[in-house]
Amino acid sequence: MSTFFLTPDAITSPTVRIAGALLHHLRDSLRLRPGDRLYVNDGVAARHLVEITEVTPKLIEGRIVETRHAPHRTTPRIVLAQALLKGEKMDWVIQKATELGVDEIVPVHTRHSVIKLHADRIGHQLGRWERIAHDAAQQSERWTLPLITEPQKFENVCAQFTNASLKAMLTERSDRLSIGRVPLPHTMDQPIVLFVGPEGGWAEEEQNLAQEQGLSCLTLGPRILRAETAAIAALSIVQSRLDERS
Repeated sequence: MSTFFLTPDAITSPTVRIAGALLHHLRDSLRLRPGDRLYVNDGVAARHLVEITEVTPKLIEGRIVETRHAPHRTTPRIVLAQALLKGEKMDWVIQKATELGVDEIVPVHTRHSVIKLHADRIGHQLGRWERIAHDAAQQSERWTLPLITEPQKFENVCAQFTNASLKAMLTERSDRLSIGRVPLPHTMDQPIVLFVGPEGGWAEEEQNLAQEQGLSCLTLGPRILRAETAAIAALSIVQSRLDERS
């Protein structure tokens, strides 16, 4: 059964009111009618089974039949610090990272990033990324939406997440410790932060700064992966290891 995210103000138990773009999608594309049921998420780890009671040109109303809460978390948060990539590549990483359960995505300006966002374009681009993550979260039936921050400078992101038990920079050289072997944290209050570089790779000064800031340099193996592939491979490996342990 389909799951959709609503803002908390659209849910006033036991009533749910749906308007805007989602209204048109449910009414015109999915052709939902009174008596049909769907799941809605409030974005803060509650999911409601809703039975539609009324459909009008401006509003869909429903009645909450059942409420479920997200399972107790047993794994740490995962933060993806992704160097800005060109066009659809960045969109693709955000979509797939959301499907893989990442909790936060931090776009990063790096020395070799081809794309440079101007200040007047940041709001537009951030809105686009949030819509991509929103749709991916619905498709993958997540309980919550990932946080996507405004793009930040590499040196600033390096200095963040001081409570992280693992801050790792993915590098393309195979003489590093593998991400498949590095110890993962057991506590939920210490996130895992993964830095993935741009199409041109990390600059030497960025790698030096990362080590000064306590980042571990890890590898995905002997193959040189594209930037967007590396992000998804790293997240898949980490999530698989965490799932096996939980």
